[in-house]
Amino acid sequence: MSCVFCAVVAGDAPAVRIFEDDDYLALLDIRPFTRGHTLVIPKQHFVDLTDTPAATLAGMLTIGQRIARAARTSGLHADGNNLVINDGRAAFQSVFHIHLHVVPRRDGDKLSFAKGLLVRRDPDREATGEILRNALAEADTAQSD
Repeated sequence: MSCVFCAVVAGDAPAVRIFEDDDYLALLDIRPFTRGHTLVIPKQHFVDLTDTPAATLAGMLTIGQRIARAARTSGLHADGNNLVINDGRAAFQSVFHIHLHVVPRRDGDKLSFAKGLLVRRDPDREATGEILRNALAEADTAQSD
């Protein structure tokens, strides 16, 4: 099996499971940014945001919210959480089975997801808006056909 998350779902690879139901699995990340860093995955294999149904994403987020609440109310004493989906290689996705990171945060933990990030200004925000509006309209038209 080439997908490590599919192997975990099948029971062929080890994982510390946090939550499981018929459709989703939440497990501790093997390279955590913080204590309690959890991954929420659908049991069905989807690669990224381009092929994952909206209902599946909504389910992932619902479980992620529950885990984030648990991190705040438990002995992890989280003050907040980052919920992140890395979509594609350019966005640092390294396992090509869609997954949601739930990263518990503590005030002053010094973790930075965007260390060294350069703030850039879009030279033509109106044109960028038009590009995205047109793409959304085309997608809506294709979906209704």
